[in-house]
Amino acid sequence: MRRPDIKTSRRRATAPGGFFMRALLLALALATVAPSRGHAADCPNPNALGTSRVIEIDTRHGRFFGTKSYPETLPLGDHEIVLTFDDGPAGKTTDAVLEALRKECVKATFFIVGDMAKAHPEQLKRIAAEGHTIGHHSMTHVIMTTVPFARAKDDIAGGWHTVDRILYGEAHDRPRTPFFRFPGFAPTKETAAWLSDLDVGVFGADFWGSDWMPMTAQQLLDQVLLRIETRRSGILLLHDIHAHTAAMVPELLRELHRRGWKVVHIVPKGGA
Repeated sequence: MRRPDIKTSRRRATAPGGFFMRALLLALALATVAPSRGHAADCPNPNALGTSRVIEIDTRHGRFFGTKSYPETLPLGDHEIVLTFDDGPAGKTTDAVLEALRKECVKATFFIVGDMAKAHPEQLKRIAAEGHTIGHHSMTHVIMTTVPFARAKDDIAGGWHTVDRILYGEAHDRPRTPFFRFPGFAPTKETAAWLSDLDVGVFGADFWGSDWMPMTAQQLLDQVLLRIETRRSGILLLHDIHAHTAAMVPELLRELHRRGWKVVHIVPKGGA
């Protein structure tokens, strides 16, 4: 198994190319929000948490989301959460996460590592077939601040080329789903500008479980609930490569339901 995703960078990354001016137009750049989806129409379990609504995101000119790294985040209401998982697909742990999401009729976003997709192509297809959004997390999970720009570009593009060939049979100069998350939340000005030029949206997070640290599933659950209740809305980062995360997800979804949280699914404007 690969080394876990070490999310230690707390610096406030600044996107190039007039990001702060573009941030003023963020609300207009986001596409129309789809209406709420009722459990009865979409989910065989009437008591499931479900997916409350879908936000279509326009990534033209690049967008940067998640207050752990950027000034702005998604336009979420009180007790609305976007679930994201990094670093997979990873076999048994990803299967367990998918099963928990399926039972609760919840859609999430998976930021896929190309090497992991090559190792588990059928599982990648399952994630897509079950309606989850496929984002990108580079080919090898290299930290972009540690390598030259040319190497960083190749690794980022190699990740989406691998994923898109598995899912669609072909790959192009822009990912089919233009969502990317930097490994370690460590962008460089050059890579961020390049992704913006490609109209790719970059996602950080508003809170994370720190599940790359050793802990029990209960400790992780307690930590996640404390953090999300403190901030009250946002993008949650977890990792589907960890056993304690996979064990925690079913109870997290039940607890979100009990506490009145709503899950929001993010998709690119116009579809993948």
